[in-house]
Amino acid sequence: MTPGDNGASTPEDDDPFGYLYADGQARGAQPPSGGGYGYPNSVSRVRAVGERSYGQQAQYGQQQATYGQPTVPQQGAYGQPNAHYQAPETLPGGPAGRQPAPPTGGGRRGPNTKGLLIGAIAVVAAVVIGIGVAMINGNSDDDKSGNEGGGTPSQSQSGEPSPSGSGAATGELPKNDAVKLQLAGGAAGASDVKGAKSSDGSYVTGLNQPGASLTWTFDGVPEAGKYSVYVGYSVPGKDATATLTVNGTQSKAKLQNWAHAPEGNYEKGWTRSYNWIQLNKGSNTVSISCGQGNQCDALIDRVWLVKGWVGS
Repeated sequence: MTPGDNGASTPEDDDPFGYLYADGQARGAQPPSGGGYGYPNSVSRVRAVGERSYGQQAQYGQQQATYGQPTVPQQGAYGQPNAHYQAPETLPGGPAGRQPAPPTGGGRRGPNTKGLLIGAIAVVAAVVIGIGVAMINGNSDDDKSGNEGGGTPSQSQSGEPSPSGSGAATGELPKNDAVKLQLAGGAAGASDVKGAKSSDGSYVTGLNQPGASLTWTFDGVPEAGKYSVYVGYSVPGKDATATLTVNGTQSKAKLQNWAHAPEGNYEKGWTRSYNWIQLNKGSNTVSISCGQGNQCDALIDRVWLVKGWVGS
């Protein structure tokens, strides 16, 4: 059998470059000229454009070319649609009928920059507030220290104590009834007017004349420093004044009508007042007297000490 009579060649026996070799030339292989690879009666499998439908499997041999001849696709008239081509959007299930898939929840999200910014602002605000509070507290402490160190009132400071003694504790400091003190210059004990707070209801009268006095000498002061001396008294509906002498230092004692008693009524005028004083450790002497220029119309029932300057 001659090389040309071997029968139909199969695709696996085709060699596109057979015409380059002696055995290929012996079989009659020729250079390709359009449709085949060079072998006689070679199989051409050229497929027209658009033969495979979009999304469908082409059937083998649907546009099978004539054995050994190339298949030339037919072109439509100018401006007419090509029968071999269909746009993907015109086919069932093509891009026009498809909707974009919604984003799934499993995807990673970018960093939450808004949340990070809010957190940073909150941290800065907390730091600023903390610094402001620290500065305010520091200023408050400085103010308190200044009041205690530079705002020291004089020993003549006096006022009406609250029922609780202005918050100062009496402790075991000396206290005494006025009638038990040293009386001079016409001062004398009495008990006619009701309401005195002494242990037996007595009081000292006769102070409304120059030179009248009562003197209290006592021991038991635990340490030198600031104290308040309280005086229990009654005035007849008007203010009175006296001279307070502490260890030789004089000041003015105000005996005001804190009880708001009507004029002339001693019984309704019982109240108390205090003066800030400095005492020595141990023994001290306190005197209440009617000096020049004083208005001493008052009854005195008791005296006592409180540590510190009450109300300060």
